[in-house]
Amino acid sequence: MKITFLGHAGFLLEGETTILVDPFITGNPVATVKPEDLSADLILVSHGHGDHLGDAVTIAKNCGATIVSVFEIANYCSQQGVQAHPMHIGGSNHFGPVKVKLTPAWHGSGLPADDGKMQYMGNPCGFIFTLDGKTIYHSGDTGLFGDMELIGRLHPIDLALLPIGDNFTMGPEDALEAVKLIKPNIVIPMHYNTWPLIAQDPQEFKKDVEKETPAHVVILQPGESYEL
Repeated sequence: MKITFLGHAGFLLEGETTILVDPFITGNPVATVKPEDLSADLILVSHGHGDHLGDAVTIAKNCGATIVSVFEIANYCSQQGVQAHPMHIGGSNHFGPVKVKLTPAWHGSGLPADDGKMQYMGNPCGFIFTLDGKTIYHSGDTGLFGDMELIGRLHPIDLALLPIGDNFTMGPEDALEAVKLIKPNIVIPMHYNTWPLIAQDPQEFKKDVEKETPAHVVILQPGESYEL
């Protein structure tokens, strides 16, 4: 399986099925691709903020992908004319060879509406999914919470994609604690260095994680890939 970091919280995973997660490309200052360069079978959207829903609808229209998210986001995407599958936290579903389960995430979810108010987009979530025999956990935007231990115990995680940017999500210290709870084999940090407000040193995070846990940290620059 090939995992490509798209910048911010976006990833492209290519295996027996191609999965995009939170494809924020347009307006992303660190993006190295264009929306028209991306194609997938499934697009997972963790919550309804512009830097995560991003270009999901545009890409789905271009390639015919199915958007998978919480009910409110799936309904919103369906109204934009794309195929979407609604789920909610704790639920799982098979999409061909891929099983997707939604997990809690402590964050917010809303988009600016035409009247200038905020449109509610449901609960934010994370995702556990299996691909090529590997189990991946994309936490979405979240703070640290104790039930991460339960996530890791029920679903042994091969790869965890965790935010470290602080301010809007976990910072490096809390992300380290998340690794201790989840116990993944490999961690790829995300949601950092997109803007100065969430600037972090991923090498420091890597050093601390590998000193205090058995996990291995892989640092990817936007556009770089890792073979799992």
